[in-house]
Amino acid sequence: MILTKFDEGREYSRLHDIHTVFGGQRQGGISTPRQQPYVFIFTGKSGEQHGYSDGWRDEGVFLYTGEGQSGDMEFKGGNKAIRDHSLNGKDLLLFEALGKSKPVRYLGRFACESWDTFQGPDTSGNMRECIQFHLVKTTLPSAGASLDMEDANSTSSISDLYGLRQRAFAAARPRQAQAWGKAPANYRARSKAVRDYVLARANGICELTGRPAPFLTKSGQPYLEVHHTRRLSDDGPDDPRYVAAICPTAHREIHFGANGEELNQQLIAKLKVIESS
Repeated sequence: MILTKFDEGREYSRLHDIHTVFGGQRQGGISTPRQQPYVFIFTGKSGEQHGYSDGWRDEGVFLYTGEGQSGDMEFKGGNKAIRDHSLNGKDLLLFEALGKSKPVRYLGRFACESWDTFQGPDTSGNMRECIQFHLVKTTLPSAGASLDMEDANSTSSISDLYGLRQRAFAAARPRQAQAWGKAPANYRARSKAVRDYVLARANGICELTGRPAPFLTKSGQPYLEVHHTRRLSDDGPDDPRYVAAICPTAHREIHFGANGEELNQQLIAKLKVIESS
């Protein structure tokens, strides 16, 4: 897995900086390189000839139209990759195409919160069903998230933990929704559902080391940090089977230590046992 960082607003060569390094389809608006934690998507003015255009809305939502030149758009290939990127542990990276033979500008890391359909023409001018994704720009991961009873339900009973688990797994996949203006708030709610369950599941014990949280927060709760084992970022919804609550020292060693990848694989194995019990 190749790790890298794109700078927002900077221009890159799609061929040399993206596909030569990561692979993936070199044509079209959606590229899904194998064995990489990314889905690359490209927006531009080419869709205007088909009667639609991508772009920002006032609520901070970027509307992105799926792929497919003729007939109804379907959830396969790139469209499925966008919808399921969180479920598959992939970061969604958006670039703006500046024109033929010109570079692409990096717009940032996004999450697919929801999607809907609309009627639009295909390349032959026939009306068909198009897919439009409601993308929310993600923020940089925070230093961590503590289990605070103001943010998470009490884990004193099995039924409470079961309810948190059900909500967390339901949050791993975006749903169809016409009200794209609610996407940012819904995204935060989905992220919180995963975080709350994972922290409650840990119950104050680091899920990597098995040791108690190193300290208590000002509210008296154990401090652990949320880590996504399949993604480079630690924010946003994901399949809870691949998200862990770990102590801050272990968290930083995974991200920056020489043995970070080995520790991450150990954590994945531990989570498999935890979620199968």
